[in-house]
Amino acid sequence: MGAVSRMSAACALAVVAVLLLISSPPAAAAAAPELSVDFHAASCPQLQHIVSYYVEDALQREIAIAAGLIRIFFHDCFPQGCDASVYLNDTAASELRMPPNLSLQPKALQLVEDIRAKVHAACGPTVSCADISALATRDAVVVSGGPSYDVLLGRKDSLAPAREELVLELPSPRSSTIKELLDGFKNRSRGLGEPADLVALSGGHTVGKASCGTFQDRADRQEDTFSKKLKANCSRDSRRLQNLDVITPDAFDNGYYIALTYNQGVFTSDMALIKDPQTRPIVRQYAQDKAAFFNQFAKSMVKLSNVPTLRLDDNNGEIRRNCFASNKAPRVVVQDTTDDEDEGFAASA
Repeated sequence: MGAVSRMSAACALAVVAVLLLISSPPAAAAAAPELSVDFHAASCPQLQHIVSYYVEDALQREIAIAAGLIRIFFHDCFPQGCDASVYLNDTAASELRMPPNLSLQPKALQLVEDIRAKVHAACGPTVSCADISALATRDAVVVSGGPSYDVLLGRKDSLAPAREELVLELPSPRSSTIKELLDGFKNRSRGLGEPADLVALSGGHTVGKASCGTFQDRADRQEDTFSKKLKANCSRDSRRLQNLDVITPDAFDNGYYIALTYNQGVFTSDMALIKDPQTRPIVRQYAQDKAAFFNQFAKSMVKLSNVPTLRLDDNNGEIRRNCFASNKAPRVVVQDTTDDEDEGFAASA
């Protein structure tokens, strides 16, 4: 009986060991580094000063770069998390060649690379393009009059662009229903499913411009006085750039929402915000209370920066030596080949 008991005990221990092996995560699935606002405090104490200095200098020369930085940040983070994948321009699969990103502002893209060069010259290659982009976006919001918020740092840069199906989930300016927009924000556990997130992030349009082709559907319907004006303006000059905030186009404030209450939204997606009962009260609140908008915008930007990163197993990230190319690829410079300015935040957010 003693021998049998010892055999039974041994079998039980073997079963427990197997169960532990099955339930334990593989070594390759180790947790990502913890993000924090002071992640680079020791390795690059000058970081925030360098970024804010060059962002402010750029915006003093051309305020439109603020809209470019905000929109690039959204287009980077929304598909697969904030990993600077949108900057990669070293392969045919570049996100910059995909339809939602064709009008991303070259000057804003280049500014982040220029700041990266300054940061690496001061501290060595310790800070990712993803972190620099996040800081530059926050500083652009502040310099143009908007709220400040904490930026968590410590991200790595993706080795490859996001897959096209993820990029194509970026919301379209032609989206006519709030359900379409909210579904995209909720998809893939992005954590942006609250109507307040959609309305607040749409407020990035307060410093943006758009070319006629991006709001042609609204102009063609001519359903109100403002859309008729859009149609007439574009008929006279198809290359005309339209302010998305027709009240205070160069200031980050709540003018965009005030304009919406007068049915003066440029995109179909803008008008959806004031027409839908889920979002109409939020638009009106922000139109009346700039502080309420600033408070929610700051919260929603932090949420956006925390969209889960989706990467393949062999793409654990790096600190790029050039924002436009992975470290194994040749250097690439983004050329400014268009006169169009940026149309603000995202196509509809």
